[in-house]
Amino acid sequence: MAGHSQFKNIMHRKGKVDAQRSKLFSKLAREITVAAKMGLPDPNMNPRLRAAILAARAENMPKDNIQRAINKASGGDAENYEEIRYEGYGPGGAALIVEAMTDNRNRTASDIRSYFTKSGGNLAETGAVSFMFDRVGYVEFDAKAADADAMLEAAIEAGADDVVSTEENHEIYCEQSQLAEVTKALEARFGEPKGSKLVWRPQNTVAVDDEAAEKLVRLMETLEDHDDVQSVHVNFEVSDAVMQKMAS
Repeated sequence: MAGHSQFKNIMHRKGKVDAQRSKLFSKLAREITVAAKMGLPDPNMNPRLRAAILAARAENMPKDNIQRAINKASGGDAENYEEIRYEGYGPGGAALIVEAMTDNRNRTASDIRSYFTKSGGNLAETGAVSFMFDRVGYVEFDAKAADADAMLEAAIEAGADDVVSTEENHEIYCEQSQLAEVTKALEARFGEPKGSKLVWRPQNTVAVDDEAAEKLVRLMETLEDHDDVQSVHVNFEVSDAVMQKMAS
């Protein structure tokens, strides 16, 4: 399944997060600042800011860094970032959605286009692949928070639509308008989640051969390594053999 955890595990095993923690913190701080600037600086009154803070905490971002990012929004010296969505096709015909936050639209578009081209794919127009995805709410808990049955029961009671439980985590999906409410209900029962955010979930996944899969994973890594890219969403499946090879 092309779930969040499948590809995230590759990045973690390769030490990508640890090796580039400074860059990761910078991206998290940018989202916190933008979220605080768009609404109230109080996470209890600003769902997007709360989600950004949860994401930062999940990556062990220091409290001082988080507070500085919030303060930056009200200080008047925050850069003006534009949120842009890029859509395209990668090797094997897989669809990708790339969400970016940039202060230079031309630079970012040029970089993203070159990444797609070099991988053997192509950047398309906005809307070219997003119809194959659903925009949904996503809440993530560590597997230790509850067993699969308890999480499923609680999620359904909270108003969620689907739960995917693995050995490492629980992924809860809901209507995007219900994200704050579902997160609050589950947090009251299981404690603070590892993440709560809006994602693009593929309606169906496509199978690609091993060669295309390796190219796609490299494309994802390159995209996620870009300073302006906040998230990458895909609709392809990867075999266990390729997963093991890329993780080694």
